[in-house]
This record gives sequence, C-alpha cells and structure tokens, in this order.
Amino acid sequence: MDLFEYQARDMFEAHGVPVLAGRIADTADEVEAAAKELGGVTVVKAQVKVGGRGKAGGVKVAKNPEEARSAAESILGLDIKGHVVHRVMVAAGAAINREFYFSVLLDRANRSYLVLCSYEGGMEIEQLAEERPDALARVQVSPLEGITLEVAKDIAVKAQFPAELVDQVAPVLVSLYDVFIAEDATLVEVNPLVLTEGGDIIALDGKVTLDENAAFRNPHHDALADKASADPLEEKAKAHDLNYVKLDGEVGVIGNGAGLVMSTLDVVAYAGENFGGVKPANFLDIGGGASAEVMAAGLDVILGDPQVKSVFVNVFGGITACDQVARGIVQALEIIGDQATKPLVVRLDGNSVEEGRAILAEAAHPLVHLADTMDEGASRAAELAWK
Repeated sequence: MDLFEYQARDMFEAHGVPVLAGRIADTADEVEAAAKELGGVTVVKAQVKVGGRGKAGGVKVAKNPEEARSAAESILGLDIKGHVVHRVMVAAGAAINREFYFSVLLDRANRSYLVLCSYEGGMEIEQLAEERPDALARVQVSPLEGITLEVAKDIAVKAQFPAELVDQVAPVLVSLYDVFIAEDATLVEVNPLVLTEGGDIIALDGKVTLDENAAFRNPHHDALADKASADPLEEKAKAHDLNYVKLDGEVGVIGNGAGLVMSTLDVVAYAGENFGGVKPANFLDIGGGASAEVMAAGLDVILGDPQVKSVFVNVFGGITACDQVARGIVQALEIIGDQATKPLVVRLDGNSVEEGRAILAEAAHPLVHLADTMDEGASRAAELAWK
C-alpha cells in the first residue's frame, strides 16, 4: 500500500525523523487557514500517489495565506497523470541550502535490503542515476545487521557526502531505517532530504510503501488506506480474502491459483481476438478451498462489474476435488439467485473431474456452459461476451 505524502510525513515524525510542520486541507478556505496557522512562507502540495507533481503544477510556494489560497484553487481538481487532486498538504517553508536523496527498499533478488543514496538529490534523481550512476551509491544492507550508526556513516561516505556532514546526516538515515523496519515497509524514500541554511537536516518529502502481507502485525495501517478512491469491487473481494484485480475487458475470470488465473487471462485474450477483441475483465484467484461460500463471494464480485458480459470459471482440482468445486458452483448460484444473470463457462480438470462434470450436468443450470479444455472454455466465454 502506497501512502500519501502527508501520511509518510506523520509516520516519519512518529519515528523521530526531522520533518517540517504540515496540515492537510480539502478546500481553499482550509488551505488559507492552515497557512495562517503555520505562518511565513508555506508550500501547497497536491496529495496524489504519483510522481512528477512539481512539473505538473501540483506544488506551489506561497508567501502569504492569500497566495496559498490561490495556489489551492489551481491545484485542487488538477489531473496529474490520471490522478485528480482532492486534498493538499500545506507545509511550512524551508530555506534550502542543499538537496540530497535517500531510499531503502526490499531487494527481493538478493534477499536483502538495498539503500540508494546521493549527495545530489532533487527532482532529477532518475536522470542522475542514468547519466552519472557513480553519483548514486548502492549499498546492500543485511537484514540481520540493519542500519546502525556506523553503517549509516559508511553509506553517507559512499554517497559522497563531505566529511563535515557525515556525522550530521547519519542519525537521520538510522531513523529512516527505523521507519522501514518498524512499519513493515518495502520502500522508504526521501527526495529531497535537505540541509537548510540554518544547518538542519530535514526530510522534505517522503514516499512510503507498506507490505500488505504484514498487515496482521500492523492493525493501525488500516486507517491509512485510501478508501475514498478504492475500487468497491476490490474492497468487496478483500473483505472475503479473495485476490482480485480489476481489468478493462468483458470476460470475468475465476480460477484457483495465481498461475492458473494468469494463464487463463492470456488464453482469454488470445481467444477474444476472434470475437471483436474481447478481453479479460479481471483477475480473481479463489485459492485452494473453492467452497460454496467462496465461490459465491467470487461470483458476487464478478457479476457486480457492469463491464462483465460472461464469466469463465477455470478450476484445476487438487487439494479441493472437482466434485466439491462443482457442488460449490451449484450452491453458489442458488445463494446468488436472481442476481446471477450472465452466462458462466465452467472448465474443470484434475481430481474427481468426471464426478464434478456430472454434478454440473445434472444441475442443468441455464446459465452454465461446460467446456472440456481451457482453450474451448476461453473461446466460448469470449463468444458469449461478444454476442
């Protein structure tokens, strides 16, 4: 889960990372009031989960509350790379002497943590990494050792910080690593980390990505979710512990196992080329236990998408046998009742497949179409969605 900047700022502050005062606001009136409260120069910053806000006009400096109000009027409602701004953060201004860059992230390939750090930070860090990679230090961090003060000093030296700043910036890097570990993050990024003219090191902007697999350890993270812009179908699926991703096609896809579902998406897309370019409408993995309740929950999510014209249920019986899956489908259709109005193509294979197919054939539900193979099922589902 990606956090908004203001959420990252609050998280930084809670872990002792030096930050500037900030207020969130949803209207121009609230922005003006926040600017008056903070006093002096302020910065009005669009709160969207996408980079490039400054270049898109989503970050503006205001010398007084009236300018802050004017900035808010131009930022609120702005579309930044498909993200409409509904909220801004009003942050206290800072006299910047120098900008740096720091991030710590999960390095899955090496099964460790990776720190990226540079004495040269700012908006063009991507360009710096491409054109002058030697200016961006890449330091592997052992999860067992972490970033101690000594490790932080070594990172600062490798990032080409001058000697007089190494001791000053190192404790901040330690605090940022504390955020990364304590909050079960997969990314903590600060761009820029700044040295002010007053000699302070401050995290001026923050980006945090939390590991949702660790949510059970962090119940307080639930309050950070952006429920206002969340897809209601994804929220419904999440409530039933279903792995669901909304796509832009017309064929709803249900399978058991991520690998099978991904393969099904490819087969449906290929088959759809013969039927007006029909595409998959979603990714939905019901997992290994395809009970009636689980199947009903999955169908409820899929059928709730107005774009879906047909549904392809592609299940391989393993731990859960095909006869149990078939009974689940029949019972699920009984549970859903009249809300089930779209055709379902069902392909079963694996453990007890003959029994499963016999159960569906005997039920003879008018919406259910049986298929012997995945290719046949995908083609039939695409055809039904096209008609």
